[in-house]
Amino acid sequence: MYVPTKCSLARPRIPDRSRILSKASRVIVTRAETLKPLPPTDDLVFGRHSTDHMMVASFHPKTGWSAPEIKPYGPLSLDPACSCFQYCTSVFEGMKAFAGPDGKPRLFRPNRNMERMTRSAARVALPAFNSDALLELIRLLVMIDSRWVPQAPGCSLYIRPTLIGTRPSLGVAPSDEAMLYVILSPTGPYFRTGSKPVRLLAVGEQVRSWPGGTAGYKLGINYPACFSPQREAAKKGYQQVLWLLGDGTGDSMGMKVTEAGSMNFFVVVKREDEEGVDVITPPLDGTILPGVTRESCITLLRSHSPVSPLHSLDPHTAIRVFETPFTLGDMYKWSSEDRLLEAFGAGTAAVISGVGVVGLDGHPDIEIPEYEGALGPVGKALYDRITDIQEGKVEFGDWSYPCA
Repeated sequence: MYVPTKCSLARPRIPDRSRILSKASRVIVTRAETLKPLPPTDDLVFGRHSTDHMMVASFHPKTGWSAPEIKPYGPLSLDPACSCFQYCTSVFEGMKAFAGPDGKPRLFRPNRNMERMTRSAARVALPAFNSDALLELIRLLVMIDSRWVPQAPGCSLYIRPTLIGTRPSLGVAPSDEAMLYVILSPTGPYFRTGSKPVRLLAVGEQVRSWPGGTAGYKLGINYPACFSPQREAAKKGYQQVLWLLGDGTGDSMGMKVTEAGSMNFFVVVKREDEEGVDVITPPLDGTILPGVTRESCITLLRSHSPVSPLHSLDPHTAIRVFETPFTLGDMYKWSSEDRLLEAFGAGTAAVISGVGVVGLDGHPDIEIPEYEGALGPVGKALYDRITDIQEGKVEFGDWSYPCA
């Protein structure tokens, strides 16, 4: 059926209006005849299950964006020579829907995801799209598959919007054809370590990012080079990799800390000369993904005060937040001085994930203080506040976006 909406994926105010089909302002909805059984909560491993429906639209340089379709989940048909297969023209986002107090789904800061996806698409020269329309399509898709939004604590409906180049040619050139699709997956906790903190292996010989590269954008090409180091870390008893970036001298202690796996990384350091703590995370210098959860953490920490305290933190605890480079050597120094109080990763999938150990081949492990539940006071306060906002229990600006 056709559902009237304002969902033209053609970007507003582009010069050639002939490329915008009038039918693109209407969504074609075909509901699945047979619905899948819902998996048990204990089986909600990240990315394992797909919901009943997905959204798909295509772009052609002569006709623009097609009418978006919401239809039963299923395979895509693509030419083997497509740009996405040959030259990795793939952009995606990671978002979540949460059950609110009224049981209805809501999104967390989706506008920030749409802004980042727009920037990422431009970085690999994929066709522009109307991000407001895409957000409206995501909202509609989530409502259609709302029975898949888990009600259990710590669970959510993961949303994966993806834009791929589909130009069927081996020529090395931007893809002027594209497909935009959205799939959904119910998920439980990202890490299966329970209440145990994550163990990280510091890696500097192989890098995931470099100055002037693409790490500041959410592109598919950024991830596969990480798989082999992660597999080697797992063989040594670590769950993830702490990525380092050196200056070419080979000095591990002088290498800058960048990210933990695919998460932004934070440390909490006790100050030397006064009461309070410093929360430090690497700056957005092009080698770091501008994470939505990262930005949320920084905003919440900077708002902490006796007037607006973070839950479980002393309202009078002075917290300073720094977006500044630091090295693995800095972490060893802070640890030796008993000043390294916490370390945690932040990202959409895991929200906040406590780190207990940072290892480096040929050096002793950095042991970070253990806390009940794997998170220290700062990490726990952030996790509680963010999840409360996500689930609609606490209002914070326009961060919680109801789908209904």
